[in-house]
Amino acid sequence: MSDDKPIVEIGETYLLPQGTTVHDITEAVSRVTENKAPRGWWICFLPSVSLLGLMTAVIAYLLAMGIGVWGNNAPAYWGWDITNFVWWIGIGHAGTLISAILFLFRQKWRTSINRFAEAMTVMAVLCAAMFPALHTGRPWFDYYLFPIPNQMQMWPNFKSPLMWDVFAVNTYLTISVIFWFVGLIPDFATLRDRSETMLRRRIYGFLALGWRGSHRGWQHYERAYLIFAGISTPLVLSVHSVVSFDFATSVIPGWHTTIFPPYFVAGAVFSGFALVMTMMLIVRTVFGMHNLVNIRHLDLMNKFMLGTSMIVGYAYAMEFFIAWYSGNPYEQWVFLHNRAGFARLDSLGNWGPLWWSYWAMIGCNVLVPQIFWFQRARTSIPIMFVATILINIGMWFERFVIIVTSLTQDFLPSSWGNFHPTWIDVGLYLGTFGLFLTLFLLFVRWIPMIAIAELKATLPGAHPNLHHHGDEHDHAHAHAHAEPAPAE
Repeated sequence: MSDDKPIVEIGETYLLPQGTTVHDITEAVSRVTENKAPRGWWICFLPSVSLLGLMTAVIAYLLAMGIGVWGNNAPAYWGWDITNFVWWIGIGHAGTLISAILFLFRQKWRTSINRFAEAMTVMAVLCAAMFPALHTGRPWFDYYLFPIPNQMQMWPNFKSPLMWDVFAVNTYLTISVIFWFVGLIPDFATLRDRSETMLRRRIYGFLALGWRGSHRGWQHYERAYLIFAGISTPLVLSVHSVVSFDFATSVIPGWHTTIFPPYFVAGAVFSGFALVMTMMLIVRTVFGMHNLVNIRHLDLMNKFMLGTSMIVGYAYAMEFFIAWYSGNPYEQWVFLHNRAGFARLDSLGNWGPLWWSYWAMIGCNVLVPQIFWFQRARTSIPIMFVATILINIGMWFERFVIIVTSLTQDFLPSSWGNFHPTWIDVGLYLGTFGLFLTLFLLFVRWIPMIAIAELKATLPGAHPNLHHHGDEHDHAHAHAHAEPAPAE
């Protein structure tokens, strides 16, 4: 790049306020872990711990009484348990997408939000992994599933396709944890060097793995980060594709369609971005991170959610088209009557029993994100906060519609039934929010929530090819051509 070009031409991706220095970034992020927790943190933490206690009590009752206390029945053998499992797994995909894929494409705007997303990936997968373990009915016998000798001399014979979920989710969790921790090493070293007590210095020193910031260390770090980003990228597509195979390989009407893998992946990324946005808006307000996570970052996130929403809407339309074009009366019944509720009335003169959940899904996932076509909506904190919450609600209904509406009315009307959740279902679902929020709040309190080292690398001064001559005319010219940041 020639020296006569204004710095803003390459600096458009740096999205930080003019005049932000390396010291400003270090102080803004480090003080969160060093100062006392603000009142807003405690206001969020105490209800989260309460919900975590509720989850513990519900799980204890569930293990004592058996999974018959769930609302699952014949024919709805899967209910809220698998719905919540698929929903939480989907949320975990945003972390890998923001961190790995955007890193490989050299998108600098990810640096202010990738640490949020990486942490949420790990916590969401932990919440998801709990449901298949409980769904086995007697999880204290789960060690029979591992290829180790036991007292009955039994060896596992994996015939269930659900085992692919186990392998995929465990692989995804392992890679996500390693990728997350590798990115934290330079930041742990920063906190170690700033620590004023021996205990903090020893803890952060242990987590920093002897990092000294040498040239050789940075070479190994960047190489390792790039390798893990490359490994993580296929997992975004493979993990949720494997989850979709739980449904797509079945003969149940509404499930056997080849659009399920990309449909599930798009929905997972969509819901993950929405929850990242929701949590980021709260943390941004509580800890005063308005400069590091500014409106331009949020604007780009909203554009991405708008794009994934259109992909999800296209998948919904294709499902209807496939059901109509197939000429299969069972498929048409599931989509036109049981889900949409407008084909014809049943023998009792009723619409499909769960039509409301389908239209809640359409309204939240397809109609609500359309507001992000307008810049005023993309830069309004209240609008995007409400919209992201509605999107997450809609994505939960999507999983509910796929699972429950297909199972409750299949081929034989004599075997039809309905699903009604019990208080155990509701309590366990709310409890997972307690687990997720407790872990997340502990993360933002003790671990750098923004990647300090990566954010410093986006500053113009970190690039030797950029030369700032201090010419006032060039400086003014650059600002004149820069897009002004929208006001909050």
